[in-house]
Amino acid sequence: DWVQDKLNFDEVHNHVSFFETCIRDFGGLLSAYDLSGDKVFLDKAKDLGDRLLRAFDNPLGLPNGQVKLSDGQSKVHKWSSGSVLLAEIGTAQLEFRALSRHTGIRKYAETVENVYDIVHSVNAVHDGLYPIYLNSKTAKFSTTQITTGAMGDSFYEYLLKVWVQGGRKEQRFRNLFDASADGIVKHLLKVSSPSKLRFLADWKGGNRYELKMDHLVCFAPGMFALSYHTSPDKSSAKAQRDLTVAKQLMYTCWQMYERMETGIAPEYIMFYQNKDFKTPATHYLLRPETVESLFILNQVTGHPIYRIWGKRIMDSIDKYCKTRYGYGALKNVHKTQQQPDDSMESFFLAETLKYLFLLQDPDVPIDLNEWVFNTEAHPLRIFI
Repeated sequence: DWVQDKLNFDEVHNHVSFFETCIRDFGGLLSAYDLSGDKVFLDKAKDLGDRLLRAFDNPLGLPNGQVKLSDGQSKVHKWSSGSVLLAEIGTAQLEFRALSRHTGIRKYAETVENVYDIVHSVNAVHDGLYPIYLNSKTAKFSTTQITTGAMGDSFYEYLLKVWVQGGRKEQRFRNLFDASADGIVKHLLKVSSPSKLRFLADWKGGNRYELKMDHLVCFAPGMFALSYHTSPDKSSAKAQRDLTVAKQLMYTCWQMYERMETGIAPEYIMFYQNKDFKTPATHYLLRPETVESLFILNQVTGHPIYRIWGKRIMDSIDKYCKTRYGYGALKNVHKTQQQPDDSMESFFLAETLKYLFLLQDPDVPIDLNEWVFNTEAHPLRIFI
């Protein structure tokens, strides 16, 4: 009743993030419709989708980073120096394609799929890897920085998931993802010393690397595991490679938790010769990426270790982050004597707790052959 009677986007007069509103609110409404069949959720999703689509109303056709839901005005982020962000332009495809599927209106899917055409029409993409900033007037890359962390991550995730969403029939998207997966392994996958932990570094171009891995990058084990799971030939060398990389990266992400005094991972880590990694950023924002990948690895392999690791992570969150009315972020994952912040991101409910629950549920109702999760953990039905 609240969604039908109270949710009114005409009242949102400030600019909001196109990306966050798309993955959190738009994706949530579409998922609620897929799970319930209640048309009120689809009606609201269409209303919101039409408003978000206005972010594409510019001569180039890439979405601006901010949009007013009340009147459709949009603009690029002030801090981005006239650029649009790779993750933002490439993390709307699942949602708008789902809306097209449910409404029969092709413009939603066509608009977001055209993003790939625009990017490729003016850029030479090296080994399937895309720099994170693009000029908002020309779509040309405006940096050489490549990362699977912040501002790049979900672009790669969605290349694979769009192919999965379409029933594994649109080979173009699988080809794009496979090229990116090859490039990630070739250029970004590094090995620490002395523990030989595999991690994904940031690449600045040429021989310039930053040996840094965000907690956000811990979505990648799940991405590679899903690549293996959906491979046309799981016995192929590429599929087996993807499964191996998934397991290796998953172990590193687990070590980000296991090696901290609280059992909770920091925002990012830096790797050093003969020291494995250190933690220049000690805070924890209740992020979901590691438990997301644990859920997918458990679904794909059935190995109990992923549920064990997930339980230990939940125990640590319960011990150090729980407050009277919810859970709070931590300032320092090394300190066992501290109060959680008075701050809880919505993704903790939408993603972290959801994946932890699904990981431990022996009768998970969400089958990866029937559902695909958007990057905010909202399950959408595969087109079959």
